[in-house]
Amino acid sequence: MNKNTKKIVLIGMFSAIAYIFTLIGHLIPIAFADFLKYDPKDTIIVIAGFALGPLSALIISVLTALLELITISTTGIIGFVMNVIASATFACIPAFIYKRSRKFKTAIITLLISSTLVVGFMLLWNWLITPLYMGVPREAVVEMLIPIFLPFNVLKVTLNTILTLLIYKPIVRALRQTGLLSKSDNDKSEEKAQEK
Repeated sequence: MNKNTKKIVLIGMFSAIAYIFTLIGHLIPIAFADFLKYDPKDTIIVIAGFALGPLSALIISVLTALLELITISTTGIIGFVMNVIASATFACIPAFIYKRSRKFKTAIITLLISSTLVVGFMLLWNWLITPLYMGVPREAVVEMLIPIFLPFNVLKVTLNTILTLLIYKPIVRALRQTGLLSKSDNDKSEEKAQEK
């Protein structure tokens, strides 16, 4: 299998796993409202971004949100756009920076940055769109921003960050053993630096 074919296979595989994580998220009883459910798919998308790069993370974000839209979503196109923005923000920024500096410390710092951005974007998005979606006055949504939307999004990105840091290395190791993923020069230099 050539490099491009392997990448397409991995994008498809990560998209499928991310979608399965979405289904699992619908079963986990962490919900602040009917339309706010914990979704661990961003963990898989950021791992794909670390392994394959930011463009792959963006493609998987769109594919997974599209699958969700046409199967289990109750939030329609608004939920689709929100999913893509949240997943791409959480995954693409760390993937872009990690591609240039493949260190555990870089992964932690970039995930903290992207988590902060996701929380901020989601508060802004909820302020702008939720009144239209729920058919309630904007003042009512403003009253929900701090007690509902903020803690929900902080909890979500915290859980996804911890899960990412726990399972990234085992997944990458397994993919390398199957031959689907090869070591980059950055990975090799990082291992040498750790050995010294």
